[in-house]
Amino acid sequence: MAAAAELTLLEKSLGLSKGNKYSAQGERQIPVLQTNNGPSLTGLTTIAAHLVKQANKEYLLGNTAEEKAIVQQWLEYRVTQVDGHTNKEDIHILLKDLNSYLEDKVYLTGYNFTLADILLYYGLHRFIVDLTVQEKEKYLNVSRWFCHIQHYPGIRQHLSSVVFIKNRLYTNSH
Repeated sequence: MAAAAELTLLEKSLGLSKGNKYSAQGERQIPVLQTNNGPSLTGLTTIAAHLVKQANKEYLLGNTAEEKAIVQQWLEYRVTQVDGHTNKEDIHILLKDLNSYLEDKVYLTGYNFTLADILLYYGLHRFIVDLTVQEKEKYLNVSRWFCHIQHYPGIRQHLSSVVFIKNRLYTNSH
């Protein structure tokens, strides 16, 4: 998904009125936002943080100094590790690492939903939607987290819903 489309989804989920115009610059199509009263903003996470502040939802950037750092860490992870990867092997390594990290967490920062969850969800959607049932079961913690985020009010919007439930046709009872 193009960054401009993600930022438009984010705007809508934050309750902001549409009106921002996004362009892309360079070979990697880095998003650019021209603000009404200042310089243009460049980069997915920079613009996303700006939108969160514009919507007066700073809690999405973290509540404590540690949580803010963790949010920033995951936003950086999204841009450096998730974006640009199309190799299936790289994605599986990424999902394996994320699966281990999420073992004892509800959200990326632990127990609070943040911008990091939203942007990582948007970044991983194109990969998760193509996973087989067996692959989703292999990454159980990622699947749990992803399913939780996609059902968070206003986040999924027009993106396809990913099904995680495997219906058993036969039981082991005799």
